[in-house]
Amino acid sequence: MGAYDRILVPTDGSEGVERAIEHAVEVASINDAEIHGLYVLSTDAYAGLGMESSWESVDQLLREDAAEAVERVRELADGVDTDVSVETTVVEGKPSREIVRYAEDEGCDLVVMGTHGRGGLDRLLLGSVAESVVRASSIPVTTVPVAEGDD
Repeated sequence: MGAYDRILVPTDGSEGVERAIEHAVEVASINDAEIHGLYVLSTDAYAGLGMESSWESVDQLLREDAAEAVERVRELADGVDTDVSVETTVVEGKPSREIVRYAEDEGCDLVVMGTHGRGGLDRLLLGSVAESVVRASSIPVTTVPVAEGDD
């Protein structure tokens, strides 16, 4: 085994995050590590919905998106000529909190995640999941810039 055994790569399903996934797969391949693909169903996604919305159908759509996103992690790892093993998980909660919790609970020794590079007012209003993870994690975090046009 190399420096890393378990690498967590959170995904939001965007095309841009594929750069982070590819980096995580490369690091995993070099270190003979396994990849953990994680999608967090943000509980904030439900906050703006009116009571007339069908929670069941919205929940189903969000879960389908989540399943596609973590499956893409597996596809990208399988597309590389390596034997990188991939585990995928979908959880609910606040993304930054759940990413840190998962990494610690599953014994991951590296988190590789994309950063959208927001600045100014966007960052002030929206915050940054990557920044929150970096600040809260006791585990090393590698951030990979995601081009704005990719997401």
